[in-house]
Amino acid sequence: MKIFLTGATGYIGSAVLDALIRAGHQVTAIVRDNEKAARVADRGAQPILGNLAEPDFWRKRAEGHEAYVHTAFDSSPRGPATDRTAIDVLMAMARREAGKGRGRGRLFLYTSGLWVLGRAPEPIDESAPLNPIQISAWRAPHEQVVRDAASGGLRTAIIRPGIVYGGARGIMGDVFRSAVNGLVRVIGDGNNRWPLIYERDVADLYARVVANEAAEGVYHATDDADERVNDIVEAISPYLNTRPDVRHVPIEEARSKMGVYADALALDQVVRSPRSRELGWAPQLHSVSGNAARLLEEWRRGQEA
Repeated sequence: MKIFLTGATGYIGSAVLDALIRAGHQVTAIVRDNEKAARVADRGAQPILGNLAEPDFWRKRAEGHEAYVHTAFDSSPRGPATDRTAIDVLMAMARREAGKGRGRGRLFLYTSGLWVLGRAPEPIDESAPLNPIQISAWRAPHEQVVRDAASGGLRTAIIRPGIVYGGARGIMGDVFRSAVNGLVRVIGDGNNRWPLIYERDVADLYARVVANEAAEGVYHATDDADERVNDIVEAISPYLNTRPDVRHVPIEEARSKMGVYADALALDQVVRSPRSRELGWAPQLHSVSGNAARLLEEWRRGQEA
């Protein structure tokens, strides 16, 4: 299948790229510079240069694909606007391809996140109503645009990954870095649970949604371990040269320094992924705590790279 991918050098997107290439797809990846172009080319994709916020410069080369997979995210203040631009442009292309009468294989696949669900002390799944925390509030209307676009000639899907772990990047990468440096700051009391997922496992879900022409709607990606932040930090500690100090930062103090991101790190969520499992998807790695030594070694290799 010919697939157009955004975010191919990002944390989630790079894992998705590898999964799609392994599955035998032809992937075109939009990247911002020549260095990133070389990186995705080395991994088997066809790079094109462009900025998602300026579609007139790359729109033509993005036409003619069977699936459009959007994993990119701009963390700057203009990020939500760029995301909406990408949705509108890429979904229009997918709809145009679907209109050529080639069946429901034409797909637009959007990446959201579990923070749109808000606090979830009891298990919730893909059917749960949205109650986004502030940092993720803009994602709710974007999800609705994607869901409303599904029609007889186009399928749309949304994947909400949990907090991704593996390698050197992401929130868990920050935890490993802090632990190695000797001081871990935990927002709140640390008894909140993070819905987690290994990077290769979430990438496998993308590949399954792409390949299954009946797959549409919302899919969660979590490992069901329901790990508390305190337990994660405790599990890492035995594999370090020196046991790190742990400082629990009151949420008000954390907000003054980190803004609304502090509320995300303190969020308590228990999330399930039944619709994903109906596709035959099953995480191969279960929990950070149970794989702390392996994941710490992955983090170290990623730092060296």
